[in-house]
Amino acid sequence: MGSFLAFSIWQLLLLIISLAIFVIPGWRIARKAGYPGAMSLLLLIPMLNIVFLWIFAFSRWPNQREGA
Repeated sequence: MGSFLAFSIWQLLLLIISLAIFVIPGWRIARKAGYPGAMSLLLLIPMLNIVFLWIFAFSRWPNQREGA
């Protein structure tokens, strides 16, 4: 019956939960830092998620630049 589906219901549910665990907090952090929230979608791409973390760790955030 489900042979046409690549994922089972449980795998799809796990995928959605995993996306929520990474994207929602990343979106909020990016917005608070002054970056567009959509930048958090980089967390889903292997290797770019590391770049995302390095950008936040070592760059001056836009909201810090405005106040300086």
